[in-house]
Amino acid sequence: MKTDAVDSLRWAVAWVCVTFTRGLSPEEVLTRYGADPDQARLLDWETASDLVSGDEGVSLLRAGRLGEWTFCVEEDGDIGSLNGPLAELSRGTETYSMATTDGMDVFQHWRDGECVENFEPGMDYTRPEQATPWWDRVEAALAAHDGEGAGMAPVVALILDHLGITLDDSTLARPWLSLTLAEDDAPSAPLGDTYAGEGPVPPGAVVIL
Repeated sequence: MKTDAVDSLRWAVAWVCVTFTRGLSPEEVLTRYGADPDQARLLDWETASDLVSGDEGVSLLRAGRLGEWTFCVEEDGDIGSLNGPLAELSRGTETYSMATTDGMDVFQHWRDGECVENFEPGMDYTRPEQATPWWDRVEAALAAHDGEGAGMAPVVALILDHLGITLDDSTLARPWLSLTLAEDDAPSAPLGDTYAGEGPVPPGAVVIL
């Protein structure tokens, strides 16, 4: 992973949640978050930031399509790290989520409504009991930028490289569909979930078929 790729992801350093979902339009992604896409406007980063009211539990969502993947970058919230929205986003497809907040960083990969990988980067006690595709790669990416104050930007850069898309600072600054969403309006965790709490799924809580 190139250092300049991480340097161009200042938006991903701290307190942000981003999802990447394959094959859906930005409007469908916003719908699966629980938002009304008809309320979204094409706004650049600076203008969209004015939509944030500072109310607790309200997030700014900005969504756009890059290749076959649609991103949704969320400021001032973590809706895109919750089970309900991720189950909806990944239904019939797959979704990657990276959330970094004041108290917890969480990487997740969901496929067709099921969580297949979920851990806290840099926290060895959350290492999956069975070998998974992402743990070692994420840890190596963080180690390569240790001491640089890069936060979770190396993990986001790793995901972007895997997906073959670019979402650097200048790209995100362009106009994208933008709106605010209250966490209470997001989908709740589906009935029958083996784990409905927040944070990494405990080892053994999800069976991968």
